Amino acid sequence: MKVYKDYEDLPKIKLPLDQEVCISDSTIRDGAQMPGIVLKSGHKVRIYDYLHEIGIEKLETFVYNERDRKAIDLMLDRGYEVPEVTGWARAKTEDIDKVLQIGGLNETGILMSVSDVHILEKMGLPSREAAEDRYLEALQYAVDHGLATRAHVEDMTRADNYGFVYPMIEKIMEIDPECTIRVCDTIGYGIPFDGVDEPYGIPSITKYLKDEIGVKNIESHCHDDFGFAFTNSMAAYWYGANWSNVTFMGIGERAGNAEMEKLLLFLGQRVEGFDKYNLDVITEFSEFMQKEIGIRVPRNKAVVGKNVFSHESGIHAAGAIKNPFTYEPYPPEVVGGERIFLIGDSSGTEVLRYKIQETLRELIDVQITVEKKDPRLKSIQKDIQALYDNEKRVSCISDEEIQGYVEKYFLFEPVVEKNMSRESAYSGEFVPDPLSRKNNDV
Repeated sequence: MKVYKDYEDLPKIKLPLDQEVCISDSTIRDGAQMPGIVLKSGHKVRIYDYLHEIGIEKLETFVYNERDRKAIDLMLDRGYEVPEVTGWARAKTEDIDKVLQIGGLNETGILMSVSDVHILEKMGLPSREAAEDRYLEALQYAVDHGLATRAHVEDMTRADNYGFVYPMIEKIMEIDPECTIRVCDTIGYGIPFDGVDEPYGIPSITKYLKDEIGVKNIESHCHDDFGFAFTNSMAAYWYGANWSNVTFMGIGERAGNAEMEKLLLFLGQRVEGFDKYNLDVITEFSEFMQKEIGIRVPRNKAVVGKNVFSHESGIHAAGAIKNPFTYEPYPPEVVGGERIFLIGDSSGTEVLRYKIQETLRELIDVQITVEKKDPRLKSIQKDIQALYDNEKRVSCISDEEIQGYVEKYFLFEPVVEKNMSRESAYSGEFVPDPLSRKNNDV
């Protein structure tokens, strides 16, 4: 009989093809195109620092203006081995020249739009053939000048892949067999299910590139318009891709991109053999993005939302107090987070008792076990519930308010001596230490 009572008890899954997978970042490039935000050079360098701490393999950036080039110089001055800084260019020789002019860049992405609406209307070209000629010429130019290449096959999930895109990719591989083919799900039409073919199926695209054309390096670049960006990125890995291009917190145009933090967490916690990435800075990174860049993050957003490790509901909070595994899928320290217990309209006696004991310990440096039947506990619970019953309260009770209740009912009356002990570095008789004393008024 299998018993799952702890994180270590749960098995991890394996990628079917057991390939090594890597991550490239587009926070500074695609993410910077998110409406309403501006990334200054200092922001870009700090993001680069976080990506280095995590261990992300590559980063792509624009090279067009002075701000771009200043940020690149500052990043290269760091001397990091990872992430490797790479350029991005339209399929024009003058764009590739801009990449070549920056010493230290050895790779460029080349935009190759392949859907008819992009070719004929956006770019104003007369035909698919004209587009192909332009793309192959730019690729050849980059290769001839010593650059490694990434073919950004834009809008592939709305293109005629069998009739146009796959034959073109065969020609790309003849020019540069090491070229990374980036499958761009540009407006989120991709489907992660096996058996879905032209033009949406991410599994079918990935398998065709790998098995029929022999592409060595396949990368997904997925947008989240239908909410499938992360899932499509994992599907690409599952069927043979070895790269995924993502942004931190999924920032980017419209609904954004696949979220790096989700990919990192899933690989690290759920898949065998992925311990090369450091997730300790994820929470700090997200706080930087919110404070300095102005990204507003929903409280319930996976991995980086403030509520990910917050417990209020009576049953949930009681379970998490006894054993965090009960309601937390991974420990908060994995991503540098904190466990927080909140008092609200759905809170029960157990979490309130926990918060009172926590407050008493901090106020008087004494560990006290408050009994469940303690009349003072019942009085505090009655006062709090009255606020919600009278509909005078629409937020959680802050730590400062809990302290006020504790002072009123416990410190202005004799403290019960039962189950008291002076806190000591050598005592092991206490309730679990809380991880936060922040103001939780939300």
